[in-house]
Amino acid sequence: MFEKLFGKKESGSNVSDAQLEAVKAVLAKVQDPYMEQDLRHLGALDSAVLDGTTLKLALTLPYPAKGISEQLAEPIRAGAADIDGVDAVEVSINYRVERHPAPRNLEAMADVKNIIAVASGKGGVGKSTTTVNLALAMAAEGARVGILDADIYGPSIGQMLGVSPDTRPDSSPDEKYFIPVEAKGLQAMSMAFLVDENTPMVWRGPMVSGAMQQLLTQTKWDSLDYLFIDLPPGTGDIQLTLSQKVPVSGSVVVTTPQDIALLDAVKGVEMFRKVDIPVVGIVENMSVHICSNCGHAEHIFGEGGGEKIANQYDTRMLGSLPLALDIRQQMDQGNPTVVADADGAAAGLYRDIARKVASSLAKRVTQSGQIPTISISDD
Repeated sequence: MFEKLFGKKESGSNVSDAQLEAVKAVLAKVQDPYMEQDLRHLGALDSAVLDGTTLKLALTLPYPAKGISEQLAEPIRAGAADIDGVDAVEVSINYRVERHPAPRNLEAMADVKNIIAVASGKGGVGKSTTTVNLALAMAAEGARVGILDADIYGPSIGQMLGVSPDTRPDSSPDEKYFIPVEAKGLQAMSMAFLVDENTPMVWRGPMVSGAMQQLLTQTKWDSLDYLFIDLPPGTGDIQLTLSQKVPVSGSVVVTTPQDIALLDAVKGVEMFRKVDIPVVGIVENMSVHICSNCGHAEHIFGEGGGEKIANQYDTRMLGSLPLALDIRQQMDQGNPTVVADADGAAAGLYRDIARKVASSLAKRVTQSGQIPTISISDD
């Protein structure tokens, strides 16, 4: 996917063959924990330039990973400092997100590289909270990110992002497209931006599905690496329209450990499998409550359910998030956790999940160049 320096001298690189081999050896010892490959075989090296006795290495990863850049750069600097003729090492790490192949020959969206659907089998499991924080986490990792609130009946993304209820999107000069609302570094679109917050959407299914599709295709997204779609709970009209009309790259299913929620989460996973949308993984929300007074941890809604579903359906457990009062308060105040407490433990969990999602999509592109075929059975 990238221009590989290995085996040839790239224009602008002036290291000797021996120094290049030494650089390759250093990169072979540094493992990308999310791509599960060393940086040499990942083809991450873009250039190696010797400026006097300072070796300047430029690398590019196939997914946004700002949060682990220093973790990767430190052993590179340490290893490359021992190369003959080198007194100092500078390492720059950039990210390049590739477009995921569109499933079932659906036409790709011109300004959106990858679409990620976030779903839940039932309401009340924190799906929208997860979607917003996951989108913000992906942006914090260095990506250009948008979010579409596809819950037409109960849009909440605007409030969670702190957007004023009277905010309305601008139109493009030709008045054919909405300009997404900018909120905390995200490009956002929601039905809540088009109607009064107290106006109920008393619509039948086809109208709701049509509205969702219009919000998606008639919004002028600006060069997005990832667009997160916050789906309504369940497996109804909007989900079906999404699978038939939208080139979704992958899906994330949110659940709680509660038995009833897990039953519905299974339905969500099965739905995506039947419509050929890969399930990137499971997020288990409200997995454990830690008492703010004594520190006692208690699994109020059960334990291990998300891992069980992930194993059963050959997908992965992306992460477990705590049942925490501050997460709820921050969302209600329109100041999501990843922004409100960027260095906190919960924000770290969201960023870890974001890297797992992004790297999973990158693996599909780099390893096969196409979305894997999923077999559908009637049993």
